[in-house]
Amino acid sequence: MDEVSLVADVGRVKGSSESRRLRRAGKVPAVLYGRGIEPIDLAVNSRELRAALTSESGLNALISLDVSGTKHLAMARQLQRHPTRRSIDHVDFVIVRRDEVISAEVPIHLVGEAEQVERADGLVEHTMFSLMVHAKPADIPGAIEVDISQLAIGDAIRVADLKLPAGVTTDVDPEETVVAGATTRMAVETEAEEEAATEAAEDAEAGGDEGAGGGEES
Repeated sequence: MDEVSLVADVGRVKGSSESRRLRRAGKVPAVLYGRGIEPIDLAVNSRELRAALTSESGLNALISLDVSGTKHLAMARQLQRHPTRRSIDHVDFVIVRRDEVISAEVPIHLVGEAEQVERADGLVEHTMFSLMVHAKPADIPGAIEVDISQLAIGDAIRVADLKLPAGVTTDVDPEETVVAGATTRMAVETEAEEEAATEAAEDAEAGGDEGAGGGEES
């Protein structure tokens, strides 16, 4: 995982009015803590922060945070977003060590087309959208890809089926379902109607045969 460099302004004044002023100036209020240091109130450039967190590593990007000339290896945590614009209003930076295993939530992305499910008018039920993993900071993947191209109705891909990168583990129940191929209500109703029509046709055919046989006996 590549590191992203970010320069932080120190000496931020706390308070909602000051935070609004910073946001209008294109800055995001932040705090840095961890590894035994006292929390430091900061501000970072909003555009640069957005670029850092939309890289290949996503929200788990390793950030080299420059605080008054001292660089801290950190990761962004506890993002607060604007309720409508979804822009970042505040961010906590947590100091990490390269050789220490940490926990992180990694998004799960579905890849491929579930053609067998689509042909059967089924539904791909994506039930787990992220996975909590444990790894050294540089080993944390930006996302976990799940290939659904072989998924069929009644199939399920579980946590145990996920291909985690080397050095990455998870404590999540291996039987937990990530994605499944399900039958839609419309498909069920259509199948029931087809079965009913088939049974009705068979009953009618059987009744006709009985009637024809009765005529011969008389």
